[in-house]
Amino acid sequence: MEGISSEENLSIQEITVDELNEWNMDDYMLIDIRDEMSYSYGHLPGAVNIPYDRMKEKLSELADKKIVVYCKKGETGIKAVQILEKAGKTAYNLKGGYMEWLIGVMDSESDTDEDAFNEKVEKSIRKRFHKRIWSRFTRAINEYELVKEGDKIAVCISGGKDSMLMAKLFQELKRHNKFAFELVFLVMNPGYSPENRNVIENNAKKLHIPITIFESDIFESVFHIEKSPCYLCARMRRGHLYSKAKELGCNKIALGHHYDDVIETILMGMLYGAQMQTMMPKLHSTNFEEMELIRPLYLVREEDIKAWRDANDLHFIQCACKFTDTCSSCQDDGQSNSKRLEVKKLIQELKKTNPFVEGNIFKSVENVNLSTVIAYKKDGVKHHFLESYENMGD
Repeated sequence: MEGISSEENLSIQEITVDELNEWNMDDYMLIDIRDEMSYSYGHLPGAVNIPYDRMKEKLSELADKKIVVYCKKGETGIKAVQILEKAGKTAYNLKGGYMEWLIGVMDSESDTDEDAFNEKVEKSIRKRFHKRIWSRFTRAINEYELVKEGDKIAVCISGGKDSMLMAKLFQELKRHNKFAFELVFLVMNPGYSPENRNVIENNAKKLHIPITIFESDIFESVFHIEKSPCYLCARMRRGHLYSKAKELGCNKIALGHHYDDVIETILMGMLYGAQMQTMMPKLHSTNFEEMELIRPLYLVREEDIKAWRDANDLHFIQCACKFTDTCSSCQDDGQSNSKRLEVKKLIQELKKTNPFVEGNIFKSVENVNLSTVIAYKKDGVKHHFLESYENMGD
């Protein structure tokens, strides 16, 4: 979409969070113009999601009332307002965007009884979400033998809903005290903005998670990389986490990947990578001797994690990197059309006609029949069906 000049910027109507709170919600329409994945991680109450790159095609569907739009930090919202005004709408940009609102929410909660709040969160895990979250967490722990006596586990916290829930689940597991193991709640700061770091620290404080923060310069290292910066960033972050965890005496790092991440990875491998593989529940590190990676949320559904978050009125960050810190995730620059988001949409479409599709995708990598596979790899060596074909019967 075309940009706008500084002169046009001056005419854009903006509204602050405080001013918006004084308005009657029935008098305006609130639109979150970030991508769908960002919206799903958290949004203002009552907001509908119309990504910026779809704004023009959705103009005819907008209510005939005042419109307030917001992005992550208030920058892309200015462009959205211009589009709306050209279409004859009365539109306002929320100054500071989602982050400004989120910081305001946290400030208003500063005098909350943290002990009572944390007790409520922990009770929800034991009661309301026992079957949907706790039981699936413990099932993964047992089925895949993720935690053993004597382990010292670095629970890696990125600041999002998944890793924060994982931390609370590990605290609950530790409270059961069936066997001895230790926990370290590890947060790597790869170059967070002060606002994002503040959100992580505030949530950890409210949830009684004693985090250990260590610094790195990963964002600076990958910021100017044009090809696959996110892939490189993820690899570097994992290496730093392994290194720090080992320094602290840990033998395992725990990451917050969930069931939906697993099935999406399976499909992404097939559709974009021409390979059949999955995200394993645990892995031996190839670069850090005697270190393992475990995924305790392996059987937990993302929709249940969101339900837990919303039931406890929790607000987390999605991604705090420099590529999205200036609203790039709201813009029509390709970031919002990630392969993972495409696969998420594909699975949702398939579910409309086959409600069992997610479970079938997950089970497909448990039911691989090598006698019906053209070729496969084992320990890096490729094997072809012709190697044993002559010895096979019909």
